[in-house]
Amino acid sequence: MLLGEILTKDQIIPSMKATTRWEAIEELIDLLVSCNKIRPADRESIANVVKKRESSMSTGIGFGVGIPHASTDLIYDVVGAFGRSQAGVNFDALDNKPVNLVMLFLVPQGQFQKHLHTLANIAKILHNNDFRQSLEQASDADAMETLFKQQAGSPS
Repeated sequence: MLLGEILTKDQIIPSMKATTRWEAIEELIDLLVSCNKIRPADRESIANVVKKRESSMSTGIGFGVGIPHASTDLIYDVVGAFGRSQAGVNFDALDNKPVNLVMLFLVPQGQFQKHLHTLANIAKILHNNDFRQSLEQASDADAMETLFKQQAGSPS
């Protein structure tokens, strides 16, 4: 799945309040609840699965990017939320630098290939320096959504 297929402007936070990776995960999960992508009753269970995955190894992949993710049987399709932090989030990233762009995604349990494919697509897109700069300079969630949709339409 491509970011343009799973993100709408309602699933984008242009100015995250979080200062730690745990706060960032909570903030993005809250957004998914408010967008009706996650049932409120499942919020804590999903947060725990993402945090458990994150505890095993930080998903701060470097270049100011974090990609927290997990599989859960509480959803039926890939869902995601994106956040941008101007100040940077302490994500315990591989390069020890703050994370400015956080892409949280969830994949239904048992869809291992879809999980790997989605993670690879997200990492590839966010590894592109020009694209990251465009996201960092975008004025609002609408502009960021447009960037994601354009990226999805461009050849790999």
